[in-house]
Amino acid sequence: MEIQPWWRGAVIYQIYPRSFMDANNDGIGDLAGVVEKFPYIKSLGVDAVWISPFFKSPMKDFGYDISSYREIDPMFGNMDDFDRLMNKAKEYDIKVVIDQVLSHTSDQHAWFIESRQNKSNAKADWYVWADAKEDGTPPNNWLSIFGGCAWQWEPRRQQYYLHNFLTSQPDLNFHHPDVQKAVLENVEFWLKRGVDGFRLDAINFCFHDQQLRDNPAKAPEDRKGRGFSEDNPYAFQYHYYNNTQPENIAFMEDIRHLMDKYPNVVTLGEISSEDSLQTMADYTQGNKRLHMAYSFELLTPDGSPRYIRQTVEALEDKLVDGWPCWAIGNHDVMRVASRWGTDENREAQSKMFNALLASLRGSVCSYQGEELGLTEADIAYEDLQDPYGITFWPTFKGRDGCRTPIPWSVDATNAGFSQSDHLWLPVSDAHQENAVSVQQNQPSSVLNAYQTFLRWRKSQSPLLYGDINFIESSDDKLVFTRGYEGKTIHVIANFSAKTITCDLPSSACHLTEGHGFLAADISTNEQHTTVTVAPYQIAYLAQ
Repeated sequence: MEIQPWWRGAVIYQIYPRSFMDANNDGIGDLAGVVEKFPYIKSLGVDAVWISPFFKSPMKDFGYDISSYREIDPMFGNMDDFDRLMNKAKEYDIKVVIDQVLSHTSDQHAWFIESRQNKSNAKADWYVWADAKEDGTPPNNWLSIFGGCAWQWEPRRQQYYLHNFLTSQPDLNFHHPDVQKAVLENVEFWLKRGVDGFRLDAINFCFHDQQLRDNPAKAPEDRKGRGFSEDNPYAFQYHYYNNTQPENIAFMEDIRHLMDKYPNVVTLGEISSEDSLQTMADYTQGNKRLHMAYSFELLTPDGSPRYIRQTVEALEDKLVDGWPCWAIGNHDVMRVASRWGTDENREAQSKMFNALLASLRGSVCSYQGEELGLTEADIAYEDLQDPYGITFWPTFKGRDGCRTPIPWSVDATNAGFSQSDHLWLPVSDAHQENAVSVQQNQPSSVLNAYQTFLRWRKSQSPLLYGDINFIESSDDKLVFTRGYEGKTIHVIANFSAKTITCDLPSSACHLTEGHGFLAADISTNEQHTTVTVAPYQIAYLAQ
């Protein structure tokens, strides 16, 4: 078998540390809590963890507003805790991928504090500053994804600064070479501490159009949300000029040049653009840009077989030699069990969704709690923490519902997450029955299905590295093949509450075992194999 890098076909388990495990009982998860739970992480069968930001921050956007790239926020611990985490990960043979938020900083970062003082300081051009129009209004019509104008007036400089996200998240000016140099030095700081890779947040937002041209309007029928709701004014524009600029390609190559100095590390870019699939292909082309990229294209309300096929095939058509990474959930969107699932069949659907995700060509990001089949938590308005949700309530309730603490033990205080009387977000009452302690003792649980499938998948080279070809998609099923080095696996996913049949164009197929799903029924003749699959089950046939 051809030797593949560790990240190809890997399952990367996303940890949102605020909500994973609270070791010091202050109501907020921390790095020591992650260390404590490495035996559990190992038991899942994942290959790596991606840890959301734990850097020093005023936490206006919960760590995605960084005030110091080389310091651990005391909320999460200290550098000794991080070193213990790295050592524990090596002990358990788990790779560690950490977030890097390069396009913007916190307004409390030393760079911005200096930059905002006047137009002549050493950091004066490190952020995107622009003069007002003659009538005092902002330089153009760019909007923030978090609502409203993307420009904020700064009286000390008598100029506006750009913020594609919160007003407290000013955008760096990547057209300045010293900014690029400083950013790459911060990245290398963590490479030297031994991390195995980076998830690059909003990586297509690094550069802006230097002419500051207005974004064109988008017709109502063309508005769609990818990481934001369709009633957000952000959906009213084509974002041609405030992100995804041509200069970004060269910066991707600079990142890769740095990464290539450190063996076996990986970059995973988060892409959100007008054509995210094309941008994914562009940013991963050749062996000189990002190793992988993922988008919000499967983080949508539509989880139908036809949509999944359309999305995957669209990317496959655009990819030249890049490697995809797929996710159906993360810390920014409604949990997939609620988004794609239904009340009466949610447990079976969760098992199927997890297996299907890990059967697509590419690597996988699996968000904490998906292995438990957790649903979106119902958060009262007075408990909301997310500024995004507070701004758009009640039509969009924000991201807190997918960020509530993991339920570890049904009998423990706060489900075993923390002993504190005051949690940053409440543990969902609806999650108690899905606690790890409950599911570990249920052979038919979502957790056990997740573990069983990932153990089996490690021995299936076509699922890890193979190509993908779709055979059929309809309202109730998705059928495709994965092929690698002369081996082929047929995958038949039943999305419906009824038994389905499917004819495969080969008579040389046989059922595989060990993946944890119910055995399908097959019959063969000289031309094809007929497969019968029970509701919400997946059949895997080898050829």
